[in-house]
Amino acid sequence: MNIFPIHALADNYIWMIEDTDSLVIVDPGEAADVLAYIEVERPSQMAILLTHKHDDHIGGVAEIIQAYPETKIYGPSEVPGFDDMIILEDGSQIDILGHTVTALLAAGHTAGHLAYIVDNQFLFAGDAMFSAGCGRVFTGDYQAAFEALETFSHLDDDIAVFSGHEYTLTNLKFAHTVFPENKVISEALGQVEILNDANHPTYPSTIGREKIINIFMQAEDVTTFKALRDQRDQF
Repeated sequence: MNIFPIHALADNYIWMIEDTDSLVIVDPGEAADVLAYIEVERPSQMAILLTHKHDDHIGGVAEIIQAYPETKIYGPSEVPGFDDMIILEDGSQIDILGHTVTALLAAGHTAGHLAYIVDNQFLFAGDAMFSAGCGRVFTGDYQAAFEALETFSHLDDDIAVFSGHEYTLTNLKFAHTVFPENKVISEALGQVEILNDANHPTYPSTIGREKIINIFMQAEDVTTFKALRDQRDQF
């Protein structure tokens, strides 16, 4: 199995879970590069897995389905417009092209946002959590967003993390302003600056790494979490 990103829009990642003859496409915000890849590799089976309803995560679905109508779509009920989508919810466990996929409610960014654990090894967090950060809380439900990160913090440390955007450098710069004496954050910032200069993705991260560099995951209560998120929104 191979997991790799296709860059989309300004800073989105479309995650591709590739096996010998199958492909799971996570959050295709646009279609062109995905279709170009499919035309070359010709997987015999495909599926699309969606974390939430925002256009930059679902914008390519219709075009992919038009080209390959046998492709199944999986996602939360909040995603509009796909009558044949298989609805997943918190706690759903399903086989998708040979992969065991467990859905976790990760609300706050949107009300129905789901994250997915694949094969007990990989977390696709969508916009609920980024490396060293978290998504904007568009719902205003900071308790739900805080609880989503709490849920992630209880996962095994070695689970790899894949998120929906490349925000790691900005997140660590923000964390460094909040905790300028934190050596772990300073070291992580230096590492990510090197990756950024080389135009290299900062993913995958791991749950264990996020526990030590993600100040939102470290927040002890929702009041602290909201204060950090409010500061980050203005950063």
